[in-house]
Amino acid sequence: MSVNAPPPRRRWGCGVAVLLLVALLAGGGWWWLQPADEPPPVAQVTHGDIELLVTATGTLEPRRSVDVGAQVSGQVKHIHVQIGDTVKRGQLLLEIDPDVQQAVVDGARASLASLQAQLHEQQVLERQARRQLQRRRHLLKQEAVTQEDLENAEAQVELAQARIASLQARMRETRATLRAEETRLSYTRIYAPMDGTVTGLDAREGQTLNATYQTPRVMRIADLGTMTVRTRVSEADVQGVHAGMPVWFTLLTARQGHEEAEPRRWHGTVRQVLPAPDMPAGSASGEGGQDGGGSSGSGVVTYTALFDVENTDRLLRPQMTAQVSFVAQSASGVLTVPMAALTRLPGTGSGQYEARVRQPDGQVATHPVRIGVTDLVQGEVLEGLTEGDEVVLNVAPGDGTATDGPAGAEGTAFIAQPQ
Repeated sequence: MSVNAPPPRRRWGCGVAVLLLVALLAGGGWWWLQPADEPPPVAQVTHGDIELLVTATGTLEPRRSVDVGAQVSGQVKHIHVQIGDTVKRGQLLLEIDPDVQQAVVDGARASLASLQAQLHEQQVLERQARRQLQRRRHLLKQEAVTQEDLENAEAQVELAQARIASLQARMRETRATLRAEETRLSYTRIYAPMDGTVTGLDAREGQTLNATYQTPRVMRIADLGTMTVRTRVSEADVQGVHAGMPVWFTLLTARQGHEEAEPRRWHGTVRQVLPAPDMPAGSASGEGGQDGGGSSGSGVVTYTALFDVENTDRLLRPQMTAQVSFVAQSASGVLTVPMAALTRLPGTGSGQYEARVRQPDGQVATHPVRIGVTDLVQGEVLEGLTEGDEVVLNVAPGDGTATDGPAGAEGTAFIAQPQ
């Protein structure tokens, strides 16, 4: 028995229905996979602290230190301290073999004793000459001697007086030489010139020191109770740093385990900004050096700012690296808003912005806002917003992320003066 095939019109209608079903399924899948429109990100206006900072890198060094040197040549006989020892002013630090210098002192003392004996001899002769002169004068009155004999007696007195004066001058010279040699002998025992800690030891027992042309350094003593931070500030930032400015720094410390605590801050006040940078070696100006104020190696000019911090717990050590922050302006406990939620108002003074604030009904309203201190991340709200307001963040086109600063803002921090 044969089966009749469906008519062509019916076959064509089934094909169209299948194509329509596939198209509907594809369209529904595409619509389903499309991301839903998310509301723009918002942030709340809260209270906080703002600091406008100038950052730099510095090196710690003792505020007071001294290089202890040897003023006489000789062999180091004994060293009484080691690196890290705490010393008091006047404490014996090191002894140099005193034998040669002691012999020089003994010779000077012997010379002085010889001169004293010669002086005594001449004084005796001078008294004898005076008595002889008195007799000649008496005899001349009796015409027992001639005038020439009297003159000879007077000459003997004057010669004796001259010899005495010469010996007295030589004695003064010998005494001065003796004092100098005794001083040099005292230099064989080196004492601490200040209270502090021994931070360097260059001499060794048995070492021979030669102080003929320059003073050899034997050790360094520093007062670690007060440290100076020698900070290198770039020429782009140095005009914002001045004496009396508050400053703080942290150290390059490794985290222990899973610590999340903020690193410790040390606070101080800028003592001085040195006026000139260091010049590279061989420069035409011939200026610079450690005390010149900065460095200009590799074409980067930096100036040196100095400030002091107390180091009572001795956690700070020489040559540590400090991450320094100079506080140009600060505001504590003020109303703050993210700068990414602000748009600068064109044609207005500094600190004039507008923000989009989300209302309780979900609508967005634009408010004028006046900003004070800002660090380009947060700004101090002076007018226009209240605590708890939800501000809409500016979203960068295409990536859905908030911009780092206010729309139309410049790339550097600023301080708006309150009006």
